[in-house]
Amino acid sequence: MTGALVAVLLVIGILAGSSGLSVGDVLHTLFIGGDAGQRFIVFELRLPRVAVGLLVGASLGVAGALTQSFSRNPLATPDILGVTSGAAAGAVAAIVIGGGTYAVGSGMLGVGLPAIAVIGGLVTAIVVYGLSWRSGVDSYRLILVGIGVTASLTGITQYLIVRAQLTQAAAAQQWLVGSLSGVSWISVWPVLVSLTVMLPLALTQTRALDLTQLGDDVSVGLGVAVQRHRLIVIVCAVVLTAVAVSASGPIEFVAFLAPQVARRLAATARPPLLASGLIGAAVVTGGDIVGRTLLPWSVPVGIVTAIVGAPYLIWLLTRRNSRERTTA
Repeated sequence: MTGALVAVLLVIGILAGSSGLSVGDVLHTLFIGGDAGQRFIVFELRLPRVAVGLLVGASLGVAGALTQSFSRNPLATPDILGVTSGAAAGAVAAIVIGGGTYAVGSGMLGVGLPAIAVIGGLVTAIVVYGLSWRSGVDSYRLILVGIGVTASLTGITQYLIVRAQLTQAAAAQQWLVGSLSGVSWISVWPVLVSLTVMLPLALTQTRALDLTQLGDDVSVGLGVAVQRHRLIVIVCAVVLTAVAVSASGPIEFVAFLAPQVARRLAATARPPLLASGLIGAAVVTGGDIVGRTLLPWSVPVGIVTAIVGAPYLIWLLTRRNSRERTTA
């Protein structure tokens, strides 16, 4: 069902706009080939934007499922753990140094922006994990350290913007909102490659993720190499998040929201990876469609997902606090 929803959103995303294309025109152009004008609209303007939205959403959904599963905490997402902020800080530094271009593939940042974002995310993950280590990693300590590191990185990012020239600052600020505007096919390939490589690697950890829900001692007794497993999970989550951020900017709450919805729909003990990816793809693509068609003015998808995700986070926190008081 989720896959069908994604397919429908793909067609709607291509239809959305002022060109007057019908569903038949879109399907004919995609599978058979329309006239030159239709091919330009579909393949050069609309399809890259929808493709980036689907890939970014899937990457963030899988990354969120991985971090929530290995930490056994629904709040431990790449956003809260600082990975998103680390990738964003690295990318903003590249934008400022690169002369004001923000789309992946623009100018001198054709290869550099995804790589720098990955480096920023990896360094942040190492710092957060290292500061959280006390003969093991407690999920709440991990979250608190992540919040502190995120705040520091946000300050660094804002400092870079303040020190940048006006055109560079404007480009960085536009990118930081989280938007699919202006993406091209060059934006698609880094996210597609990272998802193609990291998703199968993440799926090899499915059994270990299931066992670690029982606790580290039990999972070690059942033959799980916990530290090696965590390293693989963290690398997958960081690379998926960082490359996604480099393509679209930080789109908030997708990595938090998608795994929780997937877990409730699947009725499983932890968020399923593939379902989380599909729901993440649907959330980003649907949010982009809403932002550019259903509102009086065009709104970046990052704002739409924040409007939807923030109340859900508040509800989850309130629900957990109520449950803890009831148990006590």
